[in-house]
Amino acid sequence: MADNKKDPVLVVLQMSGAYDALNTFIPYSDPLYVDNRPVLRVEPEEVLAVDDKVGFNPAMAPLKELYDQGKVAVMQGIGYPKPIRSHFRSMDIWHTAEPERMATDGWLGRTIRELDPNKENVLTGVNFGRGLPRAMAAPGVSVASVGNLETYGVLTGIQGEDQRVEALDIFARMYSPRIGTGPVSEYLSQTGLDALKGADILSTAPVNYTSSVEYGASPFAQWLKNVAQVHLAGFGTRVLYTGLNPGAFDTHANQNTAMPALWRDVSNAISDFYHDLVEHDASEEVVTLVFTEFGRRVKENGGGTDHGAGGVAFVIGDAVKGGLYGEYPSLEQDKLDEGDLQWNNDFRSTYATLLEKWVGVDSHGILGGDFEQFDFIR
Repeated sequence: MADNKKDPVLVVLQMSGAYDALNTFIPYSDPLYVDNRPVLRVEPEEVLAVDDKVGFNPAMAPLKELYDQGKVAVMQGIGYPKPIRSHFRSMDIWHTAEPERMATDGWLGRTIRELDPNKENVLTGVNFGRGLPRAMAAPGVSVASVGNLETYGVLTGIQGEDQRVEALDIFARMYSPRIGTGPVSEYLSQTGLDALKGADILSTAPVNYTSSVEYGASPFAQWLKNVAQVHLAGFGTRVLYTGLNPGAFDTHANQNTAMPALWRDVSNAISDFYHDLVEHDASEEVVTLVFTEFGRRVKENGGGTDHGAGGVAFVIGDAVKGGLYGEYPSLEQDKLDEGDLQWNNDFRSTYATLLEKWVGVDSHGILGGDFEQFDFIR
């Protein structure tokens, strides 16, 4: 585990829709890239090169700046065995870390349970966005899921701590007759009470927060601001999650317009988040994972790209040893997976590295096996 001042915090950013790996982290010097992307290719002089072979999309300049500072690990060729090109099933695999079978609980839900086995903190895990991602769901694990931190919370008008506790207890007893008795009802009642307590606590996060960083107006940027507010409030949250709305990166058409706009928003928001942490002397406490469910096909369809396989992910933070990890998949026809980039880097190796070397928990039980780890954590 990293030797840092406070408990290490993991932030996970889900880029729904499957961003196009080839135009995200671009093999700009490969003639096969040019051949397969007559319309969608990014010209070599526009690529934000990291070496003489690959580089970032020009819309990702803020991430490139962090890369140049040694704070971004690029996970090339990332994927999983027997790729499935369904958004739902592929995202489910990333959420559960179970490529071979359907699982009911998520890898981060298991992680939260490991971090807080006695359920001492109702805010060990917090999600920003609609619903609760499968990654954070697990039996017996309560996770606060927030739409907007500034308007989130209940009973916030009650000032005294004793009065708030009493009111929360009344809420729990109000709901218990509706769900009956027994272990299931007790769990539901407790989960509901945990959610109420979490809401009550989270609503205080923006009160004492000040920053010179001005985040963008997009929901994603504002959620990342909320992530910063919760972390800086010192609630003991260890896992924070947010992302883009479903399907955002599903660029079957108009990719040359849609994708740069998305990456510009995402990159600026991540940069703002990082610099917000720096301003508050908290950047050493947080590592961020950016992922999507799969890559897209090597050959464009004219105005966009269709569902593919091997992709690229990013790990960001002061504790990160920046650089390239895994190998960029070959674009040669006989080395493709039915026209897609061939994955060579099991995503569970990235998870295992984050769990063991950053979060500080045993990854075997969480991931259901042992996976090779990288050295991207300092």
